[in-house]
Amino acid sequence: MSTRQFGARVQRNEDDRLIRGKGRYVDDIPLEGALHGVFARSNVAHAKITRLDVSRAAALPGVLKVYTHEDLGSLDMKMPLLIPHPCITHGRTQYPLARDEVFYVGQAIAFVVAVDRYVAEDAALLIDVEYETLPVEIDLRRAAEPGAPLVHADVPGNIAANLVQESGDVASAFAKADHITSITVHCERSTAAPMECLATAARWDEVSGELTVWDGTQAPIGLRGALASLFDLDEHAVRVIAPDVGGGFGPKIHFPYANEVLVPLAAREFGRPVKWIEDRSENFVHMTHERLQIHDIELAATRDGIVLGLRDRFLHDTGAFIPYGIAVAQVASCQIAGPYRIPNILVEFSCVYTPTVPVTPYRGCGRPQANFAIERAMDQLADELGLDRFEIRRRNFIQPEEFPYTRPNLIFADGLPVTHDSGEYEQALRALMDALDVDAFKADQQAALEQGRYLGLGLSFYVEGTGLGPYEGGHVRVHPITGKVFVNTGLTTQGQGHATVFAQIVSDQLGVAVEDVIVVEGDTGVYDWGVGTFASRAAVVSGSAVHKAAVLARKQLIDAAANMLEANPDDIELSDGRAFVAGSGVDGVTLAEIATASNPLRYAFNKAAERATQFAPAARSDGPPLAEGAHPGIEATDYYAPPHATWAYGVHGAIVEVDPMTYGIKIHRYVCVHDCGNMINPMIVEGQIAGGVAQGMGGAFYEKLEYDEDGALRNASFMDFLIPYATEIPHVEMIHQETPSPLNPLGIKGVGEAGTIPVAQVIASAIEDALRPLEIAPIRKVPLSPSLLHSYVTEAGLRK
Repeated sequence: MSTRQFGARVQRNEDDRLIRGKGRYVDDIPLEGALHGVFARSNVAHAKITRLDVSRAAALPGVLKVYTHEDLGSLDMKMPLLIPHPCITHGRTQYPLARDEVFYVGQAIAFVVAVDRYVAEDAALLIDVEYETLPVEIDLRRAAEPGAPLVHADVPGNIAANLVQESGDVASAFAKADHITSITVHCERSTAAPMECLATAARWDEVSGELTVWDGTQAPIGLRGALASLFDLDEHAVRVIAPDVGGGFGPKIHFPYANEVLVPLAAREFGRPVKWIEDRSENFVHMTHERLQIHDIELAATRDGIVLGLRDRFLHDTGAFIPYGIAVAQVASCQIAGPYRIPNILVEFSCVYTPTVPVTPYRGCGRPQANFAIERAMDQLADELGLDRFEIRRRNFIQPEEFPYTRPNLIFADGLPVTHDSGEYEQALRALMDALDVDAFKADQQAALEQGRYLGLGLSFYVEGTGLGPYEGGHVRVHPITGKVFVNTGLTTQGQGHATVFAQIVSDQLGVAVEDVIVVEGDTGVYDWGVGTFASRAAVVSGSAVHKAAVLARKQLIDAAANMLEANPDDIELSDGRAFVAGSGVDGVTLAEIATASNPLRYAFNKAAERATQFAPAARSDGPPLAEGAHPGIEATDYYAPPHATWAYGVHGAIVEVDPMTYGIKIHRYVCVHDCGNMINPMIVEGQIAGGVAQGMGGAFYEKLEYDEDGALRNASFMDFLIPYATEIPHVEMIHQETPSPLNPLGIKGVGEAGTIPVAQVIASAIEDALRPLEIAPIRKVPLSPSLLHSYVTEAGLRK
């Protein structure tokens, strides 16, 4: 008998193929006679283009064409602002190729198409460009001050958008407070640095009039719609395929990048496939960035630590353009209160243009910044009131009986008020305290200090709005020859394990082995409708849709099997790829036989046909007509639209040691308590969290994009931009907690970004605790570094 697969530690279906090197990425697509493209990019941050001469490049043997904006015709247009919002008063997006003016180092100026990559690279170096440079201001605060150089001449103060949201009566809360805590925190700019950079290939079929695009995107259906619109094609004439994608982490949800326009354009013009593969140095100055925010946050509290009100005013660096709207800043503004029952909240942010690479979401999407701000403020409030850090959090948690807990007028990215659906926050905190044995740690900390060693304990509690709509769909079909089950969705995968978790969902409904469920996604040719893979939404939204479709397919199987076995549908069981009458001791029929009998025209070609006719002799090509609303075969499609976001949560804690000579950090223990609702596959959940913690460590210690005062990126390579190796990532002890969400049929919440969100605060909190005897100033900026810690200690010594 089959066992339930939902919640089981099932080995990933996709792993065997990937670890054997049989993955297929964009650059692996065999395209006979393919041409290759290379972009020429700006090497100045802001300037007028006074001369652009491509004649030498175009004359190089092997070059077919060098495109500038003048060659684009109707495509020489500003790309869309993907998520409009009324607060965006000065939205600016870029052209596929710069015209007259460049706004950041890395902006595309020209596109070379040649017989191979080598020729194209050589030709790009022959393009002559002259500039009239314009003044720039890279510093975020100074860019928002009066008189700062303007990125766009018609945008006053460099402010793209400003939004104020208030829930409750904040002025009254601050007037009644016994104590007010004020801090400023700063999170630096970073990049996702996926293993596979951006990549696009395209082929045009003149006979059929069809455009096929292979692209490392997180949103193939959205890209298909964009290309159909840009090239004036019917959507059925555009097929976008996202094959295996070597990491996405958010920036690959943005579309269209210039390559996604220019590569298909060249393929149509030359009637030959065209391929463009981004290299690493290009990725640093082309693929969108994220993270840089500065928060000025205040908490109004009673003397016993109950937070009455919160004010947060922050600046968000959107780079030179704002293609993805206010998404990152809006998410940060809606999660600034964390898990705390704060009745009065005022959040105001400004999205500021700077002459740098544009910003779109990167794993966490505003949540790490908000978490760093509120948790640093809670630590400071505890210190100022003489309270324990764990206790002040416990006193302010939203309680289980208060769910659903709504923050009126605080509008989340789904356009709805923030509504926490479920949780056991205090239970999670107790689990962390027990795991770390906080009382024993305090004794260890004192003993270590007497030996000249500095131990510290850090913690961070986070919440995460997940499972955003508007919808996703799922299609389930039983193959009439093999009996295997095919599942299609509108998503694409970048390593999250969709092929396994969706198979587990279907397996439980249809009674088939997980390995007999084949998930196909990332291809607009097999599924028409969907949104994309981002914001920890795949399992919640697409998983629920797949579940609903599987429930419909299950009913079809049971009804058909009942007819074939002359039994009551209530007595039919599905297990081990078969349908049988419960308690009969008879083998019953296979799913392949049921699917065959449900599609008479398959009989002549199906090995199972002879046996299937024993059970359904009327199912022939001359059989009775289909009933109204029925269809041949076993297949179903359904959609799920969440009423609002689900809210996952968790708390991380770490014990660290700081070397007083080198300021190196050793993490002795790292513990994560998390709740993503019912877990489909705990092993995949743990992989997601571990990967998230790794990226969080990058943000805590290493990953900072360094712009010089002229707007040039100084560390645009892995020699200078540091990311953690596996040796820098601690073992993560995980404690699972499951509080089902009431919002979807599976009771699940997202987990993809959970590991990343709290790490910077955990580390900052732990280091600050460790160095407390040295009386260092509070840590308010990440990433940290040995030199930064040295400066903290040096400044503390000078103050004494």
